[in-house]
Amino acid sequence: MRGRYEGVPPMGIETFLPVAFLIGYVLGSIPSGVILTKLAGTQDLRSIGSGSIGATNVLRTGNKGLAAGTLLGDMLKGTVAVIIAGSLWGSDAAMLAGFGAFLGHLFPLWLKFKGGKGVATYIGVLLGLFWPAAFVFGAIWLAIAFSTRYSSLSALVASFATPIFFWIFGHPALASLFAVMTLFLFWAHRENIKRLQAGTENKIGQK
Repeated sequence: MRGRYEGVPPMGIETFLPVAFLIGYVLGSIPSGVILTKLAGTQDLRSIGSGSIGATNVLRTGNKGLAAGTLLGDMLKGTVAVIIAGSLWGSDAAMLAGFGAFLGHLFPLWLKFKGGKGVATYIGVLLGLFWPAAFVFGAIWLAIAFSTRYSSLSALVASFATPIFFWIFGHPALASLFAVMTLFLFWAHRENIKRLQAGTENKIGQK
């Protein structure tokens, strides 16, 4: 990645790369959905639906406001991690912090490494590193969701397209980063993939 943080001095940056990753991981580990649902006094998020800590599962509580708050919180922790590390130590640190935030959401320290599926944080990292790609992701997600009504399939297709987008437009470092993140995202959706293949995956709006 080059551009947004290109002007940050690179001297001694290698020393701070592990710190950038750690900052990202700690921020990514913040379980927005669990915190918000506890504050609202609803049922333990991990005991309903899929047991995931993401916005889709929060929506199953019936509270759209909490779901929207969770979505925003999960996105922001990826974006904030990128901005902090990028502003302090440059582009490589920004990418590592974003990767750390994404892994933190998938494997949160505070929840015995059992987290969400990573879509919102993936988008948040995109926003921090190269915001036009986040809009491309969103457009693809909406197109697939409108045509199939499968949220999981929409996320899988959009994430698959993201590293291709970066490669086509000459951002090989970002293409490599998001190729790895996409592999993790597919792993996190492995049960959804099985249900999609079996035709038993829930559609958007389906009870």
